[in-house]
Amino acid sequence: MIKLYYHPSPNPAKVALFLEEAGLPYELVPVDTRKGEQHAPAFTAINPNAKTPALVDGDAVVFDSTAILLYLAEKTGSFLPENTPAQRAQMLSWLMFVATGIGPYSGQAVHFKHFAPEPKAYAVNRYDFEAQRHWVLIDAQLATRRYMLGNTYTIVDMAVWGWARAVPFILGADAWASLPNVKRLLDEINARPAAQRAEALKTQHAFKAEMDDEARKVMFPQNARLTA
Repeated sequence: MIKLYYHPSPNPAKVALFLEEAGLPYELVPVDTRKGEQHAPAFTAINPNAKTPALVDGDAVVFDSTAILLYLAEKTGSFLPENTPAQRAQMLSWLMFVATGIGPYSGQAVHFKHFAPEPKAYAVNRYDFEAQRHWVLIDAQLATRRYMLGNTYTIVDMAVWGWARAVPFILGADAWASLPNVKRLLDEINARPAAQRAEALKTQHAFKAEMDDEARKVMFPQNARLTA
C-alpha cells in the first residue's frame, strides 16, 4: 500500500487531494515538523531534504510534492491534460511555476511576516511583493478558463489549491479582493468531497500547533548560526 508521509501544510495537502480524488488506498504516516520528526533518520532515509511530503509506493520512493503529483498522475493516467505536446508543455510550465515561484515566495512571505525576528522590513517587502506578483499571474491565467489548463481539472489545479488555501495568511485578510479567479477555483475545489476528505486528514493526528522555542529550533535550524 502507498504510504504518504504527511504534515497539514500546503505541499502535503496537494498529494492528499490527488490520492483522495483518485480513490487510491494509502496509509497516512504523520510527520510532526514542529517536533522535529522530519529530521529523524528514518524519515531522512526517505527524503534526505527533511521535508514533507514524501511517498513510498512499493519500491518507489518519491519526495517533493510536484514530483509526487507527476508520479501518481502518470502511474494512474488520471488528472492529466489532453495528451498533446502543447498541453503537456503547459502542464509542466505551470507545475514548475507553482513549485519554484508560488511555493517558495509564499513560504518566505509567511516566514518573514509571521515568524522572523526584527529587523525584517526589507525581507517582508520583497517576499510579499513577489508572492503577490506570482499569485496575480495565476489569477490572470484563470480569468479566461475554468481550470489552469482549460476545461479539464488536473494536477496543476491541485498544486494551486494546496497553496491557495493559505492566501489570506500569506498576503493578508483582504487578498481575495485582488484574486477573484483564484478564489473561484479554491471554492470549487473545496466543494469537492475529495478535498473535504483531504482537509479532514489533519484531525487524524494531534499535530503540534505551538511555534515555541523548541519548534523554532527544529523548523529554523539556521538561527543557531546567529548565536554561534
